[in-house]
Amino acid sequence: MPDNDIIVVGAGAAGLMAAVVAAERGARVLLLEKMDQPGRKLRITGKGRCNLTNTAPIKDTLPHIGSDSRFLRNCYSRFFNRELMSFFEQRGVALVEERGGRVFPASGRALDIFLALVGELERNSHVTIRKNSMVRSLLMAEPLHAGDKPHIRGVRLQNGESLSARNVIVATGGLSYPTTGSTGAGFLWAQECGHTVVPPVPSLVPLVCSDTLPPDLEGFVLRNVRLTLTQANGHKLCELFGEMNFNADGIGGPIVLSASRLVSRRLNSGEQLVAHINLKPAIDDDELDQRLRRDLDGNGRRLFHDALRLWLPAELVPLALKRLHIEYYKRLHQINAAERHRLLRFLKDCTLNITATQSFNEAIVTQGGVSLKEVNPQTMESRLVDGLYWTGEVLDLDADTGGYNLQIAFSTAYAAATHCT
Repeated sequence: MPDNDIIVVGAGAAGLMAAVVAAERGARVLLLEKMDQPGRKLRITGKGRCNLTNTAPIKDTLPHIGSDSRFLRNCYSRFFNRELMSFFEQRGVALVEERGGRVFPASGRALDIFLALVGELERNSHVTIRKNSMVRSLLMAEPLHAGDKPHIRGVRLQNGESLSARNVIVATGGLSYPTTGSTGAGFLWAQECGHTVVPPVPSLVPLVCSDTLPPDLEGFVLRNVRLTLTQANGHKLCELFGEMNFNADGIGGPIVLSASRLVSRRLNSGEQLVAHINLKPAIDDDELDQRLRRDLDGNGRRLFHDALRLWLPAELVPLALKRLHIEYYKRLHQINAAERHRLLRFLKDCTLNITATQSFNEAIVTQGGVSLKEVNPQTMESRLVDGLYWTGEVLDLDADTGGYNLQIAFSTAYAAATHCT
């Protein structure tokens, strides 16, 4: 007889949920965590506030998910945002809905989500939590008959200890935020089991540009701008409206992170892209040109470098002066038509050359992972190994910001745990 009904590997969002659900259904659960404390990434997610889920219905949620979002239809039909919210509310966590359907703990503390999960595990005698327990490999029993699949029989720890179980749920996460314990070990185990792993790349991550940016721009936030990413030949890849910011070596912020999900694989394969920032998206070219003419005529004696504040925040003035090639001390009544057109183009299409994403250290999630074609979408069980389940970020699933990624973790964990029991 195996020592455990279920071994859950990884005590992040998916692993904690899987252990809670399985134990509540009476299974003997061993939860293994390689770090000295569980839930490290969960406790810092959403800048420490934990965007738990989103209230959008399934049909509106799926377009926010990469890879094959249809894979999630079945498990979402059984455990989705309302069920997840009820799960935590029944355990004493008050929730609030904010702009865009994003749901947070009312306290503003991700720690409350973590404590609700850990509290359930500590109260349940069916669960054993082992910290500082790094898994080296999965253990499988070879099939007895030709044509049968191998069956999971447990795991081997880094110290050589073997632990047996009828089922193993892998919830090791991806490669993002490696200091929290996400080192991609699950991808290696998947390959050892014969699974296809879509190569992982950083997602929801700032973008790096080759342009030298003025130092004062670092940390500066632009609101209500339109960002378009194109290939070098001008082919448009994505367009988003909202808030972004400048970093020391590129751009970040909400719309940049969302855009990164759509272009990360291109950038990580060496392709270079162009970011087009429309600083005046509410005004068309003709209207803006008329405004520029009026401002130039009405402020003819003002020096150009000073008058740029008419159209730009102070932080952007050094970049504009560098790009426009207009004499610093030129008076506005001396600005010619060609120079006015360059100013208009800067306001409507400020470009940056994007060469890369930031590393996994800065990425919120990992794009890529265990191929969905080799996982049962109803149960999260491997199609190659009986009793082996893949959940959360280790799967080839990632989504926009807004609570969608944690919902994936919790829903896939619920599906695996309920099928095991």
